[in-house]
Amino acid sequence: MKSLSVIIITYNRPDDLLVLLRNLSAQQGAAELLEEVIIINNASTADYTPVTEFIAGFPYFRYHYSDENLGVARGRNLGISMATAPILVTIDDDAWFRDTDALVKIKAAFGNTFMQRNYAGILCFKVLYASTEQMQVNAFPHKKFEKYKDKTWFLAPYFIGAGHAILKEVYEKAGTYPADFFYGMEEYDLTYRVIRAGYTIAYTSDIVILHNESPLGRTPHLAKMKMLWINKSKVAYRYLSFLHFMTTAFMWSLEFLQKTGWNWKEWWKGWGEIRRIPGKEKRQPLDDAAGRYLKSVEARLWY
Repeated sequence: MKSLSVIIITYNRPDDLLVLLRNLSAQQGAAELLEEVIIINNASTADYTPVTEFIAGFPYFRYHYSDENLGVARGRNLGISMATAPILVTIDDDAWFRDTDALVKIKAAFGNTFMQRNYAGILCFKVLYASTEQMQVNAFPHKKFEKYKDKTWFLAPYFIGAGHAILKEVYEKAGTYPADFFYGMEEYDLTYRVIRAGYTIAYTSDIVILHNESPLGRTPHLAKMKMLWINKSKVAYRYLSFLHFMTTAFMWSLEFLQKTGWNWKEWWKGWGEIRRIPGKEKRQPLDDAAGRYLKSVEARLWY
């Protein structure tokens, strides 16, 4: 069996996706390493004909059009269910690998001493803005950016969706992404289950992603900001203490206000959803071993 499956979720970005697919096909050893590249089109209305014409020349590309926009979590879950290789690589459709030996490095990383000694099941990549090649702080898997940004390897408290690799066995033991999350914070939910299953999360600066996002960020969308707030609060309630749930809900409510131009009407509606979380969600608190790991890697849990 070949080593790698790549999962890409796309929505109305055929031009960006084509850049990524060309990048993957030009990787060293692509034909030998790639079991499949699974492309899930989340009900896009844009014309993907150039994409389908390009991938027709490569046997490892698999294209699936979904009549429903499954969102990030369910879209990834569909890709995971289709993947057959032991290492599953996920990358955003507006990103690509900087170096042509990235796939070779991903395979080698899961066999190195650091990964095996720490029982790492997830590997995070370094993410740079494509326009400036500066590090993307919000795509770095640690809140203490200044302390960790220059490290070549470290154990992380969470992982970022823009670019990472996860062992298939990790999904089999910890489960997949939360199906009730359409957008945002699905990585945190999976993170806690992965840690509880006994795995760790590693970061390497050797594998680099170029992300076609402006350093100024994207314009916040009210619905997306609300999903981030609600979902992060759900994650805290499920896996952390009730106090962590309250501080997370409060701090993210302030973030919501700031990013939405102080939309008090939707803020009150958001708190209505937050109040219903304890009655709807099942608590799945982390065990002591998971807590010790999060403490050892300096995780920020309050929000």
